[in-house]
Amino acid sequence: MKMLGKISGKRSVWQSAAAVVMCSLAAGTATTAMAQARPAGAAAPRTAKDNAPFEMTGYWVSIVNEDWRWRMLTPAKGDYASVPLNANGTKVADTWDPAKDEAAGNQCKAYGAGNIMRIPERLHITWENDTTLRMDTDEGMQTRLFHFDGSKWQQGATPDLQGDSVAQWERETEVRGSFGGSFPGKRGNLAVVTKHMRAGYLRTNGVPYSENATLTEYYDRVDINGVAYLIVTSVVDDPIYLRDRFITSGQFKREPDGAKWNPVACRPLWPRPPKSPAVHVDFEKGLGLPQQDQDK
Repeated sequence: MKMLGKISGKRSVWQSAAAVVMCSLAAGTATTAMAQARPAGAAAPRTAKDNAPFEMTGYWVSIVNEDWRWRMLTPAKGDYASVPLNANGTKVADTWDPAKDEAAGNQCKAYGAGNIMRIPERLHITWENDTTLRMDTDEGMQTRLFHFDGSKWQQGATPDLQGDSVAQWERETEVRGSFGGSFPGKRGNLAVVTKHMRAGYLRTNGVPYSENATLTEYYDRVDINGVAYLIVTSVVDDPIYLRDRFITSGQFKREPDGAKWNPVACRPLWPRPPKSPAVHVDFEKGLGLPQQDQDK
């Protein structure tokens, strides 16, 4: 958990993109909950499931109101704008060949943890058990497991496409009066650090990340006019292919049920024909924002 504490201190800078999209709705800095000793004879500590500061389970759909040309379309080969690739990363990206990926069975390389949250999709989030949050995607049919009880990585094991994710709830610190001291508040967010990922793509046009990459994510929930939105801020550190951190943010809207849930296997190119006009419209809708990204 040391990595989470070290990185969360710089979180306000990394969330600038999300702040622009959500304005002041997602304001607030989360801090790690203070550990408290359990007195002898006291009840057992609450589980990660019990201690959640907000409800994250259910069905969610992507809102693509930023980076349209890199998310809804397959960017042209050589279009690496805004990705801080180093010389080695650029060299690898320049060799991208989707036909070879498909022939080699690597059509899921853009569906790894480093990019899966950027693909227009639906999420189904559930509790696998009291200490493991499960996230399934309909696009690519991927499963991510967020472990609140520590790393599950086994030395020598083959890296997984979704890596090994360690999670913790972070809570805001509240102050009670002038002399009441500070204590963990009710509001907070989910922080996740993922390592041991199989090498994959940061974008569908072959922009690489390596097995040495680390993904740090922050999940915040914002409710507006009775509608719940999930804001995801992602930071990728990769000493092999990146010269700086690659920071993105995205939003998901909560859906009432799984009526539109339609799992589809990994595809080597995006997009293929929309599964239905309704789904395509859902991906375009924003929080009263333009339907398409204006950065063109």
